[in-house]
Amino acid sequence: MKIYKTTSGIVLQEEEKFVLVEDQSWDDFFNDDQLLEKARRLVATGTPGSSELINDVIAPMENQELWACGVTYLRSKIGRQEESKDAGGGDFYARVYEADRPEVFFKSTAHRVSGPNKEVRIRRDSTWDVPEPELTLAVTYSGKIIGYTIGNDMSSRSIEGENPLYLPQAKTYDGCASVGPCIYLTEQPLDKSTRIRLEIFRDNSNAFTGSIAIDQMKRSPEELVSFVFRECSFPHGCLIMTGTGIVPENDFTLKSGDEIRISIDGIGTLVNRVM
Repeated sequence: MKIYKTTSGIVLQEEEKFVLVEDQSWDDFFNDDQLLEKARRLVATGTPGSSELINDVIAPMENQELWACGVTYLRSKIGRQEESKDAGGGDFYARVYEADRPEVFFKSTAHRVSGPNKEVRIRRDSTWDVPEPELTLAVTYSGKIIGYTIGNDMSSRSIEGENPLYLPQAKTYDGCASVGPCIYLTEQPLDKSTRIRLEIFRDNSNAFTGSIAIDQMKRSPEELVSFVFRECSFPHGCLIMTGTGIVPENDFTLKSGDEIRISIDGIGTLVNRVM
């Protein structure tokens, strides 16, 4: 089951059946521990429509906060150590990778997040920028993972590498993330063989390709949720990015006009262009 937030309202998709849900706010609909069961009832009793219902998909957020977790894959640890070694901060990332407490940080509210087929940004005061393709958890107020989506955690490696204390500036700014295209609801956790794929196109040519399975993630989704919720409440629920295992080589940086395509098995593909 997939749930889309569109300019016309909430759309449910089960296989090839599409149903528009009317008179429902996104916050109330999203923030339900029994969302899959509710969605199934609505699909069973709703009026079927066509796939045109999801022509105008927007980011699946309203009053949810977007949080993120870092250094959850070995490749991320190595990349962070490389970018910050000259600043003397490389050892921090090795320590957090092995520590009991993960790195978690606030990423954005909805107004800084782009939806599918919209533009993301690189900072004007940054010289080294990459997308970070991430499995993203949809979590209710109670801390229950109800589904999954795709996240692009845009990151300024030059700013974070200059000093790890600059992390908020490297991570949070207008157009700093994208989420979508849907929330994928499932009764069981995603299979560990689920793959995340990243493609970056420049001038109609493939400039970068990478992929990784989520079984390479050091920490479980439930562990990450428990730390995000440890001293924070989320009355409308939240979205949590779980970290990246795909880091382009050090000589790569995004440029204006690049197209970023992130795919996750079972969820779909999130496409954005760099402004």
